[in-house]
Amino acid sequence: MNVSLFHRCTLGFLVTVTLLSAPSRAEEAGPPEGFVSLFNGKDLQGWFGWGTQSPDDLQAMTPEQLAEWKKRSIEGPLEGKNVGKELKKHWVVESGELINDGEGLYATTDQDYGDFELWVEYKTVPEADSGIYLRGCPQVQIWDSTQTDPRSVSIGKPLGSGGLWNNTAGTEGKDPLKKMDRPFGEWNELRITMIGQRVTVIFNGEKVVDNAVMENYFDTTRRSPVPDKGPIQLQTHGGEIRWRNLWIREIAAESRAN
Repeated sequence: MNVSLFHRCTLGFLVTVTLLSAPSRAEEAGPPEGFVSLFNGKDLQGWFGWGTQSPDDLQAMTPEQLAEWKKRSIEGPLEGKNVGKELKKHWVVESGELINDGEGLYATTDQDYGDFELWVEYKTVPEADSGIYLRGCPQVQIWDSTQTDPRSVSIGKPLGSGGLWNNTAGTEGKDPLKKMDRPFGEWNELRITMIGQRVTVIFNGEKVVDNAVMENYFDTTRRSPVPDKGPIQLQTHGGEIRWRNLWIREIAAESRAN
């Protein structure tokens, strides 16, 4: 073998070994620089239960009322429309994954967030319908994009996940710019940036929402902005969904100005 060919073969071997040994997102020891973990990989510490209900209702509680609600939303007992929806009945942690059976209250962060960059991986099943609430408002959509029945088509499922589905029909960001859902059984990655009222979504490496205004679902006129701060919520709806590598980076006011 001549020297030039030997060098090329050696280089190719080293590149292959490097790629094979490079850790995947799931194998990394922790979040990237500047990010913190929302999920400790062991239990529901840092989360409580809340549904599709205005985050203003949380803000209206006294500290004592809020603490009591958080405890009951996890352990119970719950009353009225929330009977049986406690987190402990519908969420489990296995092998570093946060798993929901498709029912119950949504996993909701104890901490409120203003402007942020959120990285999330999820894996779901056929016919499931979920999403990520930003500052307590719905939502970056997650659903089964393979459904082609008339109703699914009418609400945009074949267009794919990642859009701000609760925006008014025809507005920027409601539907994703590109369908990027991976086949069932594979993990999907969302990178969501929210600054002020505007949201950008990178879904499996492609920009599907480009700096679009997110409407306030809880204002029927859609004239009020979403709250300045609120929790991150993992919606549960219609089928199992698994989450891992939930990482967030808060964006300070001075950073936004640069």
